[in-house]
Amino acid sequence: MLERERAQSTVLRGSEDFEGPAGAEDLLLRVARGDEAAFGQLYDVVSGSVFGLVRRVVRDQAQSEEVFQEVMLEVWRTAGRFDPDRGKAMTWILTMSHRRAVDRVRSAQAASVRDERIGVLGVTTPFDEVVEQVTERLEQRKVRRCLKFLTDLQRESVVLAYYQGHSYPEVAGLLGVPLGTVKTRMRDGLIRLRDCLGVTV
Repeated sequence: MLERERAQSTVLRGSEDFEGPAGAEDLLLRVARGDEAAFGQLYDVVSGSVFGLVRRVVRDQAQSEEVFQEVMLEVWRTAGRFDPDRGKAMTWILTMSHRRAVDRVRSAQAASVRDERIGVLGVTTPFDEVVEQVTERLEQRKVRRCLKFLTDLQRESVVLAYYQGHSYPEVAGLLGVPLGTVKTRMRDGLIRLRDCLGVTV
């Protein structure tokens, strides 16, 4: 585990030296003001780097897709906290991505250890774990309900990418539409999900 954490720290230190694309700071500041078009542009600019970092830490494709979605929602929700005087936009976003990815790895490891302990002891599931499982199921149900508020095109793009693990080019091929159209659907779908889930900027 120590070697894994050192590797993760190395990944993050490498990201701090990456200045990111020109204009990312301006885009993030516009996102902080609720500019959806700026979010779309920022999404296109940073998605490759964000997913690459998350994938290297989490390893699992499906979980990486989920963490990536969480990061982009967090960027949209918390863009107002970004201070250009304290660092670059790309560093801020990648730091957030790394934190989310590490949290997911630790959560998965803790769940594995907990499951092993319960299996060995043969005890009844603790109350806190029951609450956690119920809460998770309720959240999943809420996300499924919110998916119904997306257009058919947005929903099928999100489902193919985030729940079936297809890459954007694969989604474009499956749906028979240009890659740019898929990215636009994903961006708009994330914004609608954000609104439905009650996440405020």
